[in-house]
Amino acid sequence: MPIDPAGIPTDTDLAMMERAIELAADAAMQGEVPIAAIIYRGDEVVAEGWNRRETDHDASAHAEIVAIREAGRKLGQWRLNGLSMAVTLEPCPMCAGALVNSRMERLIYGADDQKAGACRTLYEIPEDRRLNHRLDVIGGVMADECVALLRAFFSARR
Repeated sequence: MPIDPAGIPTDTDLAMMERAIELAADAAMQGEVPIAAIIYRGDEVVAEGWNRRETDHDASAHAEIVAIREAGRKLGQWRLNGLSMAVTLEPCPMCAGALVNSRMERLIYGADDQKAGACRTLYEIPEDRRLNHRLDVIGGVMADECVALLRAFFSARR
């Protein structure tokens, strides 16, 4: 699925981000940091994931990793060529590396992550020419809604 040359998200991208925001809100109700990811091809949702670090007692159970693992199991392969991911927070270095290694085609994310953002804020791992694969990145999609979820969650915990 081609993206607009100006990096404008498609209607499908926006719908998938809306779904990710819904899942992130559900994650918050389970005591998880409200971050969620959707992997999709066109209008078809291939996999969904939300933070499960507290639930699974697993530091690597970030929303993106959970969704990548589900997509691989569902498709019966680790290469996720031609797929897009919408995630509510800019991926960290671990997740950005997993996106590159899984051969994801596109990344759409909501809020920038000033502390660990590895796609535009601190690093640009998905677009680094030194790596064997690159993916298109569109950031700031529905960022206000994504930031509001995170702020409300952490505010309630203080």
